[in-house]
Amino acid sequence: MRRLGRVVVVILAVVGLFTVASVSLALWAASRLPWTAEKALPQRMMLTVDLDGDFREAPDGSPFAHLTGEKAYVLRDVVQGIDRAAKDDRVAGLFATIGTAKFGLAGAQEIRDAVTRFRASGKPAVLFAESLGDFGNGTLEYYAASAFGQVWLQPSGDVGITGFLAQSPFLKGTLDMLGIEPQFAARYQYKSAIDVFTEKGFTDAHRQNLGALLDSWWGQTVTGIAAGRKLSPDTVQALINKGPLLASEALSAGLVDKLGYRDEAKAAAWGGKPAGKDVDIGDYARRTTEHRGTTIAVVTGTGAIHSGASDNPFDGEQGFGAKTIAKAIRDAVADPQVKAILFRVDSPGGSYVASDTVWHEVVKARAAGKPVVVSMGDVAASGGYFVGMAADRVVAEPGTITGSIGVFAGKIVLADLWGKLGVNWGEMNRGDDAGMWSMNQPFTPQAWERVNAMLDHIYADFTTKAEQGRHIPADRMDALARGRVWSGADAKAVGLVDELGGFDVALGEVRKLVKLAPDAPLRLKTFPRPKGPLEMLAALFDGAGHDMAGMRSLTRAAQALGPLAVRLQDVDPRVAAELRLPAGMVPALHQGGTP
Repeated sequence: MRRLGRVVVVILAVVGLFTVASVSLALWAASRLPWTAEKALPQRMMLTVDLDGDFREAPDGSPFAHLTGEKAYVLRDVVQGIDRAAKDDRVAGLFATIGTAKFGLAGAQEIRDAVTRFRASGKPAVLFAESLGDFGNGTLEYYAASAFGQVWLQPSGDVGITGFLAQSPFLKGTLDMLGIEPQFAARYQYKSAIDVFTEKGFTDAHRQNLGALLDSWWGQTVTGIAAGRKLSPDTVQALINKGPLLASEALSAGLVDKLGYRDEAKAAAWGGKPAGKDVDIGDYARRTTEHRGTTIAVVTGTGAIHSGASDNPFDGEQGFGAKTIAKAIRDAVADPQVKAILFRVDSPGGSYVASDTVWHEVVKARAAGKPVVVSMGDVAASGGYFVGMAADRVVAEPGTITGSIGVFAGKIVLADLWGKLGVNWGEMNRGDDAGMWSMNQPFTPQAWERVNAMLDHIYADFTTKAEQGRHIPADRMDALARGRVWSGADAKAVGLVDELGGFDVALGEVRKLVKLAPDAPLRLKTFPRPKGPLEMLAALFDGAGHDMAGMRSLTRAAQALGPLAVRLQDVDPRVAAELRLPAGMVPALHQGGTP
């Protein structure tokens, strides 16, 4: 009877899960239907955009995304929508709000450039903020805001321009106390992911690497704000060094134009009183998308690069699985309508083998006569640089984190910790190196020699392919590599990227390669094809067993390592090598508190 009860419980659970999933997917599918009753766009409208929304590189694949009520945008759609609106006589202006943005510096630059082009049409672009920082770092938010023709701030708000901060924890002291030994190696000194475990502070190389990135970001931000607000760079630097500024101080300094509330700012955008309707930029972009012109494939890879498929339909992220992205490129090459491929990359890197798989497909696409242009987002570093370095053209924003040509590998050894905890492990093996990647024992001299041989091979392969793709001599490439991180602006100066700009610049490069006029229409076709609701449901249950096994592994790791688990996500002891930029490498753009 007890066994029968368990069976009944399992059946009810499965039925319930299927019911919830089916209803959710039905609602999602209904929200995607192209309703014929949809009203035409008004003849007079104000475009609105919430810059606190979730800006993505590709549409959200989660079936629950449309049920959350949270504003979400596809960055390239917003940019193209703003560009179309500049030429649309029905659009009276652009009204934006901002508070705490979710995009990075490169994303801010892409939006700033689109707003600047919109203002050049003579139409007003007005931004309102309750606060730009609000007891936190509002530098990025203000940098984005400064591109607008008129900036409004609520009288109770502040302008938290305080600059950029780079922080990283160093865990060696903690690991020593716990009896945990980090055994890692990198190629070379600037590949600082392992420093978190092996050092007690910044090394000279780590400090130099981060310092160069901060200098580039600082210069770009100061210059951008100065140009947007018609102030001198020295004045902007002085204001940042005095920040955060009260609303009245920001008004006196010329950082904002008006103090007031949202309704007052909206009325100002209309020029007094509304003479039309508000239309969200996401809706406008969707309903004005062009479906004519030369067909260009758009392939998007976001997040950590890994082997296998990238689809998890319920996490909302498209992901960067090598199997999925490689097939997308192959399908684009096989499509006779597609004349070129625009490969959008926003990734800190990941698996060497997976990165190499995608790199190979880019090379094959070019050999098949399909030009490839890479457009880099906020980050395209390490493996994220690897996948695109063979393209015909590489485009990055000035603030894009790129380069980091290098590799690391290793593991955490828990042998002493287990002894302190009174845990004994039994072991049986066949093969001298069977326990090579076990966290219960250090590398033997033979195993350590193998690790270093693998790292040497990977570094040589990475740099050789970079030399070939970027046409840079070996000695110079080695100087540019060694794990060094570059801003997009600095990367262009040394030849690691070709052009600076966002999606619009990348499309311009596509037109050049396909020999089209600069303003020739393009029909963008997404690869891989978005999955339908039933396909997503099938994928969910097909991977359920694997996901549960992964959850059990993660639980065991978390129990063993406690607070170190978050940092250990950057180093998977089961893989041979990583081409990845660690989370601690990226300077903080948002640091906030509460009053």
